[in-house]
Amino acid sequence: MLIQDIQSGRISLPLRHPFKTALRTVDAIEDVVVRVVSDTGEVGYGEAPPTAVITGDTIGSIECAIRDFIRPALLGMEVEDLDGIMGRLHSCIQKNTSAKAAVDMAVYDLYGKRFGAPLYQLLGGARKSFETDITISVNPIEEMVRDSLEAVERGYRILKVKVGKEGAKDVERIAAVREAVGPQIRIRVDANQGWTAKEAVPIISAMEDRGLDIELVEQPVSAHDIDGMAAITRQVRTPILADESVFSPADAVDIIRRGAADLINIKLMKTGGIWQALKICDVAEIYGVECMIGCMLESRLSVAAAAHLAAGRSVITRADLDGPSLCSVDPYTGGPVFREAQISMSDDPGVGVDHVPCPAWT
Repeated sequence: MLIQDIQSGRISLPLRHPFKTALRTVDAIEDVVVRVVSDTGEVGYGEAPPTAVITGDTIGSIECAIRDFIRPALLGMEVEDLDGIMGRLHSCIQKNTSAKAAVDMAVYDLYGKRFGAPLYQLLGGARKSFETDITISVNPIEEMVRDSLEAVERGYRILKVKVGKEGAKDVERIAAVREAVGPQIRIRVDANQGWTAKEAVPIISAMEDRGLDIELVEQPVSAHDIDGMAAITRQVRTPILADESVFSPADAVDIIRRGAADLINIKLMKTGGIWQALKICDVAEIYGVECMIGCMLESRLSVAAAAHLAAGRSVITRADLDGPSLCSVDPYTGGPVFREAQISMSDDPGVGVDHVPCPAWT
């Protein structure tokens, strides 16, 4: 099976509610979709969101990277030659991890179809279903409480609550959510780099002292402040999850060796796809560190690929794959089944998504 063509297009999907973090506010998913066409007629699909504040990638840069660098490098290669394909993919252009991720997952989709097996089975087959959290955007307290209660009514037992905008007031946000949802709901806190190390320690300590029972705190400080994050990790009891600080396997090794975090958050748009994400899984297993699988503002197309990785590897013990649940419409068919908090793998070969509406492929 040879790669005959690589094409891209655009999709736009409205969100149920505006997505607000310490870094940005978004009203709709505006992503690049990719299809890799083989000489047998099989097609693999991928997706890339333009998350400039985190990855540096825009819609224009993603399309340019695929059209001018990745496509010429991969045409004519055998899908079975995964190492060869991924070697070229990651060497033909530096950075541009979102563009690489979209093509990577499309190739893995074809790889699964080539062997007639669901991708998660080829990646390890650790589980067939798992549970995801749902994101609660940073807003006035009463709005966050309302959104949290709505999520619980929809069946979510794990909330990832965004903070990081107003320092100490974040403690009140979490306290209000905890009081509203009760003790049975798990709460994860995501500061999205919004605090300084000096702010983070007293904020997290205050949450601990008030008995808010926080499962973890994600990326409390700037992605580059590894020393600051290490200091926080040493001084608080709550586990710290490194997100924006970890793009590559080398980043994961550095974070773990320096004791800068207790957990690693893997996102395909940071790693450049499944191939590099698997290496982070290997690193984490060697050091005995658990991982979370996360996503950017992505639709079910690329979140499905992340779900296959989560189902494939046992070192991934937590999931933040709520992208499809944040969308108000779902135009896709096939692949993993997303029933609010529950994600179940199907027997469809590859990633499994078999209908990708796109006005124009180029």
